[in-house]
Amino acid sequence: MSKRDIDIQSIVHLRGPNLWSYIPTLESLIDIGELEECPSDKVPGMYERLVEWLPSLIEHRCSPGVRGGFLQRLRTGTWPCHVLEHVTIALQDLAGVPGHFGRARETNKSGVYKVVVSAWQFEVTKAALFEGRKLVLAAMENTPYDLQAGLAHLRELVQEHCLGPSTAAITFAAEDREIPVIRLNTGNLVQFGYGCKQRRIWTAETDRTSAIAETISRDKDLTKSLLEACGVPIPQGRAVDSAADAWDAAQDLGLPVVVKPVDGNHGRGVFTNLLTQKEVEAAYDVAVDEGSGVLVERFILGNEHRLLIVGGKLAAAAKGQTASVIGDGKHTVHELIQIQINSDPRRGSDEDQPLNPVRIDSAARLELERQGLHADAVPAAGVEVLIQRNGNVAFDCTKDVHPEVTAMAALAAKAVGLDVAGIDLVALDISRPLNEQGGAIVEVNAGPGLLMHLKPAEGEPQPVGKIILDHMFPEGEHGIMPLVGITGSEGTTLVARIVHSLLSLRGLKTGIASTEGLAIGQRQLRAGNCATWDDARRLLLNCEVEAAVIENSGMEIIKNGLAYEKCTVGIVTNIIYTDEMKRPDIAYHDFEEASDLVKVYRTQADVVLEDGCSVLNAQDPNVAEIAQYSGGSVTLYSLDPNLPMVIDHLSEGKRAILVENGKLILAEGSVKTALCDLAEIPVTENGSKPEQIRCVMAAAAAAWALDFPTDLIQAGLEAFKLET
Repeated sequence: MSKRDIDIQSIVHLRGPNLWSYIPTLESLIDIGELEECPSDKVPGMYERLVEWLPSLIEHRCSPGVRGGFLQRLRTGTWPCHVLEHVTIALQDLAGVPGHFGRARETNKSGVYKVVVSAWQFEVTKAALFEGRKLVLAAMENTPYDLQAGLAHLRELVQEHCLGPSTAAITFAAEDREIPVIRLNTGNLVQFGYGCKQRRIWTAETDRTSAIAETISRDKDLTKSLLEACGVPIPQGRAVDSAADAWDAAQDLGLPVVVKPVDGNHGRGVFTNLLTQKEVEAAYDVAVDEGSGVLVERFILGNEHRLLIVGGKLAAAAKGQTASVIGDGKHTVHELIQIQINSDPRRGSDEDQPLNPVRIDSAARLELERQGLHADAVPAAGVEVLIQRNGNVAFDCTKDVHPEVTAMAALAAKAVGLDVAGIDLVALDISRPLNEQGGAIVEVNAGPGLLMHLKPAEGEPQPVGKIILDHMFPEGEHGIMPLVGITGSEGTTLVARIVHSLLSLRGLKTGIASTEGLAIGQRQLRAGNCATWDDARRLLLNCEVEAAVIENSGMEIIKNGLAYEKCTVGIVTNIIYTDEMKRPDIAYHDFEEASDLVKVYRTQADVVLEDGCSVLNAQDPNVAEIAQYSGGSVTLYSLDPNLPMVIDHLSEGKRAILVENGKLILAEGSVKTALCDLAEIPVTENGSKPEQIRCVMAAAAAAWALDFPTDLIQAGLEAFKLET
């Protein structure tokens, strides 16, 4: 078997909804050659090796549709490409990239398959495919395979290319609500929605987070003064400019005190419960290098807490715990930290670990000195040694927060001007009002991390991504302006032009991407064929676009997918099999007749919003078949009003655009409204051009679906001329 191979011949990145799935996918063409004669049940030990390496395969339901379904197929016999599909998905999942969509399909050439898997991050999925190839071959050949090394490589790619956990949580919430998501850079800048309806986030900052508010939050002294003016309890203190001044401030405030940077973050350079001049001055020397100034504040007795405030409401809360070790008379403090604290799998530097490793920094050294110890000291057996007094804020306490504490935290966020804020406070008991226990708010943070709430070290995870997303998009909003997608074999360009004209007539700044160019209103941005994924995306990113018309060829859907995740109206004109479908670069799809193309063109209907509409040519049987796949309602159009499908459609109270007695008719159930005479619509050439009449009908149906007044539709059609 050593000469047998799995040859990955080509890879295509389908960046949007496509003939396989609603989501981005990786589509590969793979030749397994002689391995076509080696189904899994004919390879001794293959099943056992795969299950040992990837026990999570038990969760893959596959065609049996039950837990363990794929393993049933594996045991009874399935082909290497099907195994590769599931292994690639499993490796992605173990690396931290969710997504369980996959397909393995034979082509008309023996041993050659199409393998398709979900690809939320293409570089990771591509690497997982090649890593999966190595694993499958090792399982078939009974050769060693280093799973941990493979996963380590994939996880490095995840860290490099994927969204951080805070941003990802918000994007997952958007996907659940079918709000479009567009990543704008290689970092955590993300757009939700399209055109003028778009909103943006950067990690947990929204586009409503002002630069002024963010600047205020970084200046702890200024923040304190604003909070104090609003009656928010804060620790008394002041800025200092030297170690001696820090000690003077400490004496004025009364010991113990806290020394920290004016604009530091992540707890760096923060020293608490300082009791002596030596401690205060030493803390100043460290804190001064961590920010642009140093604060000395009165020490507040209690635990650290982080309250996440979103839109003036409490979204989640977490509390901190001290970090200590217990001496055993054998190991040093440093060794005990590694053994008893940092061995906790919840601790680590990865973004998905809620607790940071504990290190002996300047603050820890100070705590050890207070106890007469140092890093290399060996504590006696049973002696508890405090290592870290603050930090470790990752223990959920959302249900415990007193309403008055919530109100005070919300006031603090409002005082600074933040719509999303992380409020740091110190209190002995978060279930009691702050003024009863001498608690205080110590910091207000912009762009707060969400991991402590998403994956707390203890307690219930909180749906903070959903809460932030719902704050940005209240119920009923989906971030999509009027967006009309048009596909088919013929007539799509003319339909796009007419729809663009109608939307513009209604006063909307309308963008169009078609075979005739890219334009916004009457301003052309590019000439030539712009019915492409990239040009369509330009419209969706443009914040001045109030409506969009996007033409999509079947070939573009095959090679790239749609540029949009959802649309308000989707039009399919007709489906014709042409020689273009025999091109070598897509030959492996095995398209042989028009009916084979339904799975391509139905993509346009698949992405129609639930409250949107698919507009379909009822006279083309293949297009008519697409009606069952529409995400929203369906409006048919037909030159033959007596077509059985149209009659059945209207009998159910649905809509159709018809031609009767030379007039364009809007029909809904049994109610028919004459829109205008075909002779009055110049593009139909006095009603003599059937194909152009169909284009007019499709455009009129789109305008009707968008709730245009009938007189406006009539005026727009009568005003439209091909030379415009």
